[in-house]
Amino acid sequence: MPSPRPPAPRAPPPSPSRASLRGLDWFVFFVADVQTGFGPFVAVYLTTQKWTQVDIGLILSAGGLVALAGQIPGGALVDLARSERLVAGLAIATIGISALAYAAWPVFPVVLAAAVLHAAASCVLGPAMAAIGLGLVGHAAIGERLGRNARFASIGNGLAAAAPASLATCCASVRS
Repeated sequence: MPSPRPPAPRAPPPSPSRASLRGLDWFVFFVADVQTGFGPFVAVYLTTQKWTQVDIGLILSAGGLVALAGQIPGGALVDLARSERLVAGLAIATIGISALAYAAWPVFPVVLAAAVLHAAASCVLGPAMAAIGLGLVGHAAIGERLGRNARFASIGNGLAAAAPASLATCCASVRS
């Protein structure tokens, strides 16, 4: 009977630079609202464009279904990618293009395509941010890193929601 192999030597845990960690923090902070706060703004915008509630609901539902169905394929795509940063950048660019499409051509086929693109890009962006974090800190510290990502995303969402509300309150008090 052959003797068992000795265990493979473990690689030392990664030691990312402070700048890299802060860069991911700020990336997550600024991306949070772009990724998750889109729906309410789209609904309000399309209402101002004289869309019916049925059409708005159809657009938002289509985006929601794509987001639901795209979670596993989106994660698999990130796993197959050679560069998670490139995937994240392409997802941000896709979300930007979809936002531009909403504003430039608020007609049903374009808005539907924009909603689908936005949802598909969001399915890739979350796993890409997690993969970037894993590459920075390694398996031993990924739990803390994901918690930090969630914290910065929550702060980004909160401030992005508070800013328009504060601006509206200021504008309303100036008019009075």
